[in-house]
Amino acid sequence: MNQDFAQAGPQLDQLAHHFSVLLSSTPRGARLARLLAADQLRSWGLPCEGASHVVAELAANAATHGRLPGRSFRLTLRVVGRTLRIEITDARGDRKPAAGEPGPDAESGRGLLLVEALADRWGVADGPCPRKIVWAELALSSPEPAPTRSGERGG
Repeated sequence: MNQDFAQAGPQLDQLAHHFSVLLSSTPRGARLARLLAADQLRSWGLPCEGASHVVAELAANAATHGRLPGRSFRLTLRVVGRTLRIEITDARGDRKPAAGEPGPDAESGRGLLLVEALADRWGVADGPCPRKIVWAELALSSPEPAPTRSGERGG
């Protein structure tokens, strides 16, 4: 276990946040999901780089593979204690994603491999019919300590 993380103590354990938004199942909706997630995580004072990559991949999959005309997808962010849970709910419960090894010349198919690399765990759950929820969880690191003024010379 990371020492800095273990020493974060009750401050990080007491975090609890929730954010949810419905977005169009389009490339524009997927981009907006990434931007909104990064903005929301920043407003909570949490790191957003890895999480925004995960959101980008899952949202792009929802807009590409989970799309039904006229149906949206939902981005949900939940922080409980030391875990960020990202959920993307789309309208295609009949199409379950699976990480695979794309061929060397493939121009796509690596998104879930990236999610697998960045997230501590991920999976797929059935949502209210006909939907599915693709989720990923990331452990949160401890917040950066505020700089101290020790060592400065008084003037």
